[in-house]
Amino acid sequence: MRSPYSAWLRDEGLVALSGNYQEDLLEVPLQPWPRVGGAAAILNHDRSNDSNDCRIVAIAPGGELAEERHLFEEMVYVLSGRGATRVADGRGNVHAFEWRTGSLFAVPLNAAHQHFNGDGAEPARLLMVTNAPVVLNMFRSLDFVYGCEHMFEDRFDGDPGYFSGEGVLHGREWRTNFIADVRAFGLIDYPERGGGGRNIQLTLAGNSMKAHISEFAVGEYKKAHRHGAGAHVVILDGCGYSLMWRQGAELARYDWRPGSLIVPPDGWFHQHFNTGTEPARYLALRYFDNRVFTADGIPSSNLSTRLGGDQIEYEDEDPKVREMFDSARAAAARGGR
Repeated sequence: MRSPYSAWLRDEGLVALSGNYQEDLLEVPLQPWPRVGGAAAILNHDRSNDSNDCRIVAIAPGGELAEERHLFEEMVYVLSGRGATRVADGRGNVHAFEWRTGSLFAVPLNAAHQHFNGDGAEPARLLMVTNAPVVLNMFRSLDFVYGCEHMFEDRFDGDPGYFSGEGVLHGREWRTNFIADVRAFGLIDYPERGGGGRNIQLTLAGNSMKAHISEFAVGEYKKAHRHGAGAHVVILDGCGYSLMWRQGAELARYDWRPGSLIVPPDGWFHQHFNTGTEPARYLALRYFDNRVFTADGIPSSNLSTRLGGDQIEYEDEDPKVREMFDSARAAAARGGR
């Protein structure tokens, strides 16, 4: 049976592309999308219909997208270009802020907004992760989803500094609305996942959807783990590959570089490997919180499979994992892949 979300895609004239792996987000083919006023692509992963989707939208040189407001959350990462966004609050004020390649922000829920390309010579390309599938399937009314005028002032109260980039740190969670450049954002040591890793968790604009930035060291790889669907992993720096597999199945390898996208399927183990000469960093834009927590509040994805969790410790991994990594590093040192 066709879901309201899939029917919406059809009616918008859009064909969803595979969202579990894209080697280069800057090369994903786009098609006209009249609703947004630009060229776009929709990426769907294995559980998009009941979690989140990903859109890539291009703004023509010196151009602008259509003004929108909607009842689904939207996190925006700037893949390329520079420009500005205007957001209206419920008190008649318009808030404007500028962005560039590497910026990350979220549009406040149901706030009228519009994106502009500040470069008259080059297009800008934005990546947007939204929970539109769940919202469209729940309400089944485009007039309501796109036409409701209620302002969620508990999320956006018209504060003039809302998009200033300021934030509050709670443990390892940074609560903010705008980050100028996630490629240079400061991280916190995160030994639990291995690989000489550092990490910061992100909550943007009070959303239920979450994000995080992770980085791991040269010549290292992270521990395999699994969790729920909808983590869109955008490679920011470095080169390497990821393994993804369903328990008991063969390992599948996906090579990446800056601009690649990895979206692990629901419940699949996945593991990231740095074969380059610089730390590897990625941004993960997630649906809600796709982790399961133990009674003690520990993420199951940080708990060893030997203890009933969802993380494979180095000493428990398939020997083929290390053999593949050693071979890949040797090939990289010779100038191959």
